[in-house]
Amino acid sequence: MRRKITAAILFTVAMATPGVASAAIDPETKVALDTLWVLITAFLVFWMNAGFALVESGLCQAKNAVNILAKNFIVFAASSMAFWVIGFGLMFGNGTSLIGLNGWMLAGADNSPAMGDAYQGVFASLNWTGVPLFAKFFFQLVFAGTAATIVSGAVAERIKFGSFILFSFILVGLIYPVGGHWAWGGGWLAGQGFLDFAGSTVVHSIGGWAALAGVIVLGPRIGKYLPNGTVKPIPGHNMTSATLGCLILWLGWFGFNPGSTMAADPAAIASIALNTNMAAAAGCLSATMAAWLLLGKPDLSMIINGTLAGLVAITAPCSVVTVGSSVIIGLVAGVLVVYAVLFFDKVKLDDPVGALSVHLVNGVFGTLCVGLFATDGGLFMGGGMAKTMIQLTGIAAVGVVTFGLSLAAWYLLKATVGVRVSAEEELEGLDVGEHGMEAYAGFVQHRQEMGAEVV
Repeated sequence: MRRKITAAILFTVAMATPGVASAAIDPETKVALDTLWVLITAFLVFWMNAGFALVESGLCQAKNAVNILAKNFIVFAASSMAFWVIGFGLMFGNGTSLIGLNGWMLAGADNSPAMGDAYQGVFASLNWTGVPLFAKFFFQLVFAGTAATIVSGAVAERIKFGSFILFSFILVGLIYPVGGHWAWGGGWLAGQGFLDFAGSTVVHSIGGWAALAGVIVLGPRIGKYLPNGTVKPIPGHNMTSATLGCLILWLGWFGFNPGSTMAADPAAIASIALNTNMAAAAGCLSATMAAWLLLGKPDLSMIINGTLAGLVAITAPCSVVTVGSSVIIGLVAGVLVVYAVLFFDKVKLDDPVGALSVHLVNGVFGTLCVGLFATDGGLFMGGGMAKTMIQLTGIAAVGVVTFGLSLAAWYLLKATVGVRVSAEEELEGLDVGEHGMEAYAGFVQHRQEMGAEVV
């Protein structure tokens, strides 16, 4: 108990005192501090599930709120099992430059090396950080769960609950680890110098490509696109929920990005946290202005998605860019998300919450920003095209493979168990059809009674 209390005190001191973590702490204590930092930030990323649930349910119709909340709740359970059984081994296990071939269900893992010693086991790609393997696994698990959650919003209001669960298993167990291994697991992209510090591609673009495939296979919601080409708005039912969810996600990103240091390095995590916040703030403001100019009003859903776009875009380059560059990245991301929402509607790709615009479009943009803005070798920093070309290679390779595998998985599910609810169920609402309950049953009943009294 005394050691735990001492570690907690030293952790606080290390966070407040430059250089303490690396210069004045013995190896055993440093591992303890690093582990504490990794787990705290992983808990913050886990809490992002609540943010996604609130954003997605708020931006969709009341008749589907239970369904969306249920998907966002169960997706982490499905992700946990899939990642433990096979996904983590494929992503980080020793193998080839294309895929990991060891470590199913953490077999062969050495979770308790002597403090300060290099990790020994079948996950050599994680040797760069000295925290126990179980901490590394949990941190990577919450990232995998985030990728699966991204899909939920894009396919909302017409997908079968069971089919979504099955796809989540496939995505986290088999598809997500492929691009993840290439970039983070010692694969061929990492060997070429591809950098995606916290997952603009590995998490957000992969989730976005999988979502795009699902949107194509499912088709749009009934009545979304009229025969004359008009786009019918289907407004969200609870903007309070969506706003609170965005604030939770903004908070969670301070685990997502700074936690990816996998070490309690005061200078690094402070810089990354500031870059993360400034990109979010810039994205919020630029999306507000873009929506105001294009739509005539400062649409709150665009403000929310602009903030998230800034966060997604800074996720890859947050460790290698200046504060000024972070602001520029966020400003561009906020404008991009507004135009992307309008574009996807124009081509009749129905995404109820804007997940494709936030995570796919700005995941690609954020990954590219490493090549454009990196202080060491970025194009706009006088470094030429080399780094940018490496980033473009990674974006294209991960995109093609993820989209192709996801499309195959969606079509397989469509041919076997089906992916879309019936028209009758969609019109009535998935809450009743899929779950036998309503999110606001008492409120609806009271509203009906009040209407009857007025009549």
